[in-house]
Amino acid sequence: MFALNQFPLQFAEDALAPYMSAQTLNCHHGKHLATYIKNLNDLSAGTRYADMPLMEIITESARDDAAKKIFNNAAQVFNHDFFFKCLTPNGGGEIPREITDVFGGADHFVTEFKTAAAGVFGSGWAWVVRDGDAIRIMTTANADTPVAHGITPLLALDVWEHAYYLDYQNRRADFIDAFLAHMVNWDFVRSNMNA
Repeated sequence: MFALNQFPLQFAEDALAPYMSAQTLNCHHGKHLATYIKNLNDLSAGTRYADMPLMEIITESARDDAAKKIFNNAAQVFNHDFFFKCLTPNGGGEIPREITDVFGGADHFVTEFKTAAAGVFGSGWAWVVRDGDAIRIMTTANADTPVAHGITPLLALDVWEHAYYLDYQNRRADFIDAFLAHMVNWDFVRSNMNA
């Protein structure tokens, strides 16, 4: 059984204001993530997934057509927890050189990431990942996650409407700009790169 306190925010709900409001974080972390956790617990109870660690649930249920609802909720628990760890008060700043070198500089990386994130149709995610030896940008739809494909996430941006609509309405591009300029926890990204 999983619980919301296993996936805590690393900062106060109002710490990202004005770029992300306490209301958004309360709704996103306190309600959306909590619902995915409850659904995962309810759906996996009495199944072979009931006592598995989260990552194992994701990798196993991704290959099990009968467990799509379990996968969707497990992946969303992981995706959201990872996204919240990618946020920090007074974030932004210097992008790791390992990333900027791949994209030909910080400006090129920012442009490519913004294009990818803005281009997600409907609900989904924009990621910086390590795929084998390569660092690249990828997007996933709905609850899909790089870890289900054996790819290591380094950075995640949630572009489901619930991530930004209270603060930005339909201005996803403004949310992406604010994320990159003011909220990214590059120290967390570096720790993922070095893991």
